[in-house]
Amino acid sequence: MNLLGNLIWLIFGGLVSAIGYCIGGFILCCTVIGIPFGLQCFKMAGFVLWPFGRKAVNNPSSSGTISTFLNIIWIVFGGVWLALTHIAFGIVLFLTIIGIPFARQHFKLVEISLMPFGKKIVAI
Repeated sequence: MNLLGNLIWLIFGGLVSAIGYCIGGFILCCTVIGIPFGLQCFKMAGFVLWPFGRKAVNNPSSSGTISTFLNIIWIVFGGVWLALTHIAFGIVLFLTIIGIPFARQHFKLVEISLMPFGKKIVAI
């Protein structure tokens, strides 16, 4: 079921979203200050590409203070808009019966798009 869900997700918007996150990651990595943020974009691109069967969990090896500081910067400079976009797509997809599994994936992406630092993606 995960493979089928991921293939449908990929065809109907997952690939475009992943390419968008990759382009943002490349642009951010062009500056020295933006490299940590660009790496988070690449992490989210991989998660957006194949969301079924994976989830974001807290990374115990990450530094709490640095992750919190970087998450605050991320939220101020775009994280809120990414999260609101995933919420909006989730609500629209939730209105249809066939879109409910895909809406759940968008709601799952809200957490990592709002605060990506200190998270890692694991298989369920």
